[in-house]
Amino acid sequence: MTGLIFDIKPYSINDGPGIRITLFLKGCPLNCVWCHNPESISPHVQKMYSKSKCIGCGACVDECPVNALTLTPDGIVTDTDLCTLCGRCADVCPTLAIEMSGKQATVEDMMKVIRKEALTLDQSNGGVTISGGEPMMQSDFLIELLDAIGEEGLHRAVDTTGFVKTETLLEVAKRTELFLYDLKSMDPEVHKKYTGVGNEKILSNLKILAESGASIRVRIPLIKGVNSDQANIRASAQFLAGLPVRIPVDILPYHDIAIMKHEKLGQKYQQDELQEPGASEIEGIIQQFAELGITARVGG
Repeated sequence: MTGLIFDIKPYSINDGPGIRITLFLKGCPLNCVWCHNPESISPHVQKMYSKSKCIGCGACVDECPVNALTLTPDGIVTDTDLCTLCGRCADVCPTLAIEMSGKQATVEDMMKVIRKEALTLDQSNGGVTISGGEPMMQSDFLIELLDAIGEEGLHRAVDTTGFVKTETLLEVAKRTELFLYDLKSMDPEVHKKYTGVGNEKILSNLKILAESGASIRVRIPLIKGVNSDQANIRASAQFLAGLPVRIPVDILPYHDIAIMKHEKLGQKYQQDELQEPGASEIEGIIQQFAELGITARVGG
C-alpha cells in the first residue's frame, strides 16, 4: 500500500499535544482561496519552480529526457504537454529552484521515519499527526498507516476538512485519539464561494463525530472580511454549544505566507479580499465563544 506524501515536518508543536511529527498527504476536495498549502490540493505529483532561485545554468534543460524545458530570459519554461513529471530536472537543480511536490511512499517507509523520532514523541507526550490536503482522500493508506502507528503505542491525530464520507470518518475514528476539525464558515453560500463546496456535509459529520465520543478540537482559519464577522462567530458558537460535548476551538489567524507557493505552482493568489484580523477583533471573538461556554484560543 502506497500513499502520495508531499511533506514531513518533525518537531511540530502546533498539530496536537506535545512534540509531533506531521505527515502531509496530497489531495483535497476543497479549494480554499486562502490555502497555505496549495500544493496539497491536487491529488497528483506537481512541479514547483522558483524563478528567484534559478541561476540559469541550464542543467535541467540538458537533463530532461523529453525536451520539455526551455531556458528563456524569464527563466525556465515547461511544456506541460511534454513533461512527464519524472523529477529529473529537480534532481539536478543546484539551487532547488525546481522542486517536485508529491512522492509515493509505503506505510513502512513512513514508519521508518516515525520510529526515528519515537523517543522524542513519547517523552513529550506527543505523537503523529496526519494532515493534508484531506488525508481521508487516501483512506485505505491512511487507515493502514494509523493501524501501524497504533501498534507502536503512539498518539494519533488526524487533521480533516470534514468533507468526507461519514463511514470513512467513523472508521478513521476507531484508530484516532484526536481530530483537528476545520470549521470555515456557517453560511453555506459563503463556504462554497471561498472553498468550492458547501458546508452541509462538514457540519453533519462534525455532529456525528461528536456524538461518537471522539476527541475533537475545532480549527477556525480566521479571515477578516470572510468569516470573522459577529454573525458567523455567533452561529459557529451556537452550533458548537448545541453538540453533546464541549469542543475547544483553535483560532488560526490568516496570513499571506502562501504567496510564494502559489507563484511556484504558476498560480495567481487571490488575496484582494483576504485580510489579517486584528488583535482586538480576535479577543472579541474569543469572548463570544466564552459567552456560550466554548473555550477558544489562538493557535494550536
